[in-house]
Amino acid sequence: MTKIAVWCRHEGDNIIGIGPNIPWRISSDFKRFRRITEGQTLIAGQTTYESFPNRTLPNRKICVLTLNPDYEVSDPDNHFVVTDIRFFKEAEGDFYISGGASVYKAFLTGGNKLMPDIIVDSMYTGALNPELTGQKVDITPCIDVMNASYRQISQTYEKDAVLTSVWVRKGAFVDQAVLKHIIETIP
Repeated sequence: MTKIAVWCRHEGDNIIGIGPNIPWRISSDFKRFRRITEGQTLIAGQTTYESFPNRTLPNRKICVLTLNPDYEVSDPDNHFVVTDIRFFKEAEGDFYISGGASVYKAFLTGGNKLMPDIIVDSMYTGALNPELTGQKVDITPCIDVMNASYRQISQTYEKDAVLTSVWVRKGAFVDQAVLKHIIETIP
């Protein structure tokens, strides 16, 4: 089993959202996310899941991490409710962690068996959307863990003011097929 965290954060302040919104709209970033996660199983918190168009993403299975065991997903054949993150300690298969901030933090600080093996770190270098209001959501604790416990293994790719690099957990065995898939889909 391989766990992969995929995020796009804002340079300097590690913001990934303002309220429920991503504070930038970069088509190439969405396309990169699609290429990396297509055909895969995602893990998303309830708020992130509800931000997906029609509460789905085509050609993906989605595990919705929520405290509500009665939460209704939009596609019961491909979307699943998970109420305990410890499920992912021993679960079979590859999982692409797609947010939000509390989900990233839970995996990165939840102990050795929960930590992602790979992080796809994308960083937006442009301005935040000034029209958005609400609480700024950042993943600074996750970046601190990444800097301490992971090493960058790819070059940094730049496209449309988004810098993307791949990080691997120090001392972890990484499935080479998964790593190759990620690196080949970034540019």
